[in-house]
Amino acid sequence: MKQNKLYIYKSGIRFLICKEMMIRRTLEEKVLQLARQFPVISITGPRQSGKTTLSRLCFPGYDYINLEMPDNRSFAQRDPRYFLSSFKNGLIIDEIQHVPELFSYIQGITDESSETGLFIITGSQNFLLLERISQSLAGRAAVINLLPFSMEELDAKNLLSNTYEEYIFKGAYPRIYQKNIDPPEFYPSYIQTFLEKDVRSIANIMDLTLFRNFLEVAAGRTGQIINYTSISNELGVDQKTVKNWFSILESSYIIFFIRPYSKNYNKRLIKSPRMYFYDPGLVCSLLGLTRPEDISRHFLKGALFENLVFSELMKNVFNQFRQPRLYFWRDNTGNEIDCIFPHGDIERVIEIKSGLTISDDFFKGLNYYRKLSGLPPENFYLVYGGKDKQTRSNGNVLGWTSVPDITADIL
Repeated sequence: MKQNKLYIYKSGIRFLICKEMMIRRTLEEKVLQLARQFPVISITGPRQSGKTTLSRLCFPGYDYINLEMPDNRSFAQRDPRYFLSSFKNGLIIDEIQHVPELFSYIQGITDESSETGLFIITGSQNFLLLERISQSLAGRAAVINLLPFSMEELDAKNLLSNTYEEYIFKGAYPRIYQKNIDPPEFYPSYIQTFLEKDVRSIANIMDLTLFRNFLEVAAGRTGQIINYTSISNELGVDQKTVKNWFSILESSYIIFFIRPYSKNYNKRLIKSPRMYFYDPGLVCSLLGLTRPEDISRHFLKGALFENLVFSELMKNVFNQFRQPRLYFWRDNTGNEIDCIFPHGDIERVIEIKSGLTISDDFFKGLNYYRKLSGLPPENFYLVYGGKDKQTRSNGNVLGWTSVPDITADIL
């Protein structure tokens, strides 16, 4: 059984994981492929999305160092060259953004060597990490985005929830599933860690209580077109601060924006983005929901279901080592499409409805856009809260568990 054991070290704590019990990540094969092509592999994503576990699983013989540990960080800052030369078997550097000096030294090492897969670096602060990579490691590093578990990854282990309300409430962070933690026990601690570590290190925000209030206000705007003025007035801070705080959430993989689609078909279009969270369970916690049943009675039920679909689309595209290009379409008279997913010369048009029973009204937006665009019916998808799959004359009907079919058909 020795070959089935994997030891993971986080913050000095040693965890034993049996490989047979692990939920395999879709990106494993891509990570190994890229390590044969690039000297540096960068794995970025939200805190606790499984970056360390993926790195250790793919490169079990590599040395490992976590720069969130004060002594490791001090060693790396004091003598970066000696620090990097101390490890001879390939090196995984966790949370490398804490010691930005290392990037220049890694650049020098990779420039002097023709070897690939020398360094695996991870970080949970996307902006800081990508900024350093673009400055020092451009062309030398493959950047991989790892989000929490996808429905496909969970379903492979029969861990996918029976209803979308259960899945939204539980979310998809690996630790919830691996340690069987109740979401109301996991997310408050996760939020507190994010506030104390990431927010303080990215920006000099002294009033974390106010920032916590901002997080809750943002959760209440899930799926909405962002109105910075409204949020500014509600919190009592200026719009520049609100925009900066949204940037912090975006760079930390807490939220993402969906931009309006540029094709106008001679229509005046909305220009502001919509905002969603990468993990719907986090939204539920910020909204104060305490059980899955609360979702069906909440005024944001439809937006939470939209969030589920968008977050899964993002995961599936990232898991193919692609950059997501997802949009929404809305004209100034109120006609809208929830999601447009262009890929090459194919344009997928997606409407999202949380109802369990399909009605003709669900197709209203799709029918309008089909007449406007002239696209064929096979390009149109209705994702709803049930589980049936159908092919109709005006488009494809997919249950919520079949969202991966949309990206599988394209990528």
